Amino acid sequence: MTGAWIGLGANLGDAANTVRAAIAALDELPGTRLTQASRLYATPAWGNEDQPPFVNAVASVDTDLPAVELLQAMLALEQRFGRVRDPAVHWGPRALDLDLLLFGEQVLDLPELKVPHPYLHKRAFVLVPLAEIAADLAIPGHGRVRDAVMRVDACGIAPLG
Repeated sequence: MTGAWIGLGANLGDAANTVRAAIAALDELPGTRLTQASRLYATPAWGNEDQPPFVNAVASVDTDLPAVELLQAMLALEQRFGRVRDPAVHWGPRALDLDLLLFGEQVLDLPELKVPHPYLHKRAFVLVPLAEIAADLAIPGHGRVRDAVMRVDACGIAPLG
């Protein structure tokens, strides 16, 4: 099995319940077992800031799936939760967003998948929940999570509940 780290986010509908349900659904993916999940965090929108704030979290799974198959299962899960991808809207509102952040210690540069996620080391909304559950985890090419989180502006990010 390979350990993988998945970022979750939503800002449409009941985003908190959607993210909670998506975390549970990760445990139902074929050959995959949920091992850990962060708390939920309220986060400001990133990239396209003219939209509602997000609810974000990070989960870790152990999986027998190859990275591309895990990504495909994650995309199907997004669709199940109502995600509609519009290629004309970049970083827009979404019912659910799942990002494969890390896949073991692999570095992948495929047309459909880049691991580590190319923005992982720059996004406080991912690094803060990731640091909660895996501060010592290495981000290939960028050092440890705990160091990366110190280099980003986490202003406006707060745990829910």
